[in-house]
Amino acid sequence: MEEKKTILTSEGLKQYEDELHDLKVNRRVEVAQKIKEAREQGDLSENAEYDAAKDEQRDIEARIEELEKILKNVEVVDDEDISSDRIMVGATVVLLDIEFDEEVQYRIVGSTEANSLKGKISNESPVGKALIGAMVGDVVDVETPGGICSYKVLQIVEPNRG
Repeated sequence: MEEKKTILTSEGLKQYEDELHDLKVNRRVEVAQKIKEAREQGDLSENAEYDAAKDEQRDIEARIEELEKILKNVEVVDDEDISSDRIMVGATVVLLDIEFDEEVQYRIVGSTEANSLKGKISNESPVGKALIGAMVGDVVDVETPGGICSYKVLQIVEPNRG
């Protein structure tokens, strides 16, 4: 079975690469030092610092493994490929929420980058899925657990290619 590609924006790719580098270069060394210092305190069976450092080491190694898996099978959406004609992964869109008559802005990203608090929604979410391929002026209906929400596409923002 072929693994599913992880879709990332170039910004998301850089963020993951930076995090992986930090974990491998800095955090591994820090936790190894903590383990060494805890060992020097003697009896490990009742050493809370040692246990905490080992737990931290386990978490770091798990995150490194997770990031390497993501980065091994990644598909990057380049800002150059994003147009203002149709909504696609990487695009930032301004919508009118018809029910509440208010403007909202989202950036469509891959599922691993999604963060609704920062206005980044997954291309696999109900809203993201419905918006993909839409054009300015289109009204998109999204089926949600709370009922159908309708959005009018007001603008597809050109990516900053600076």
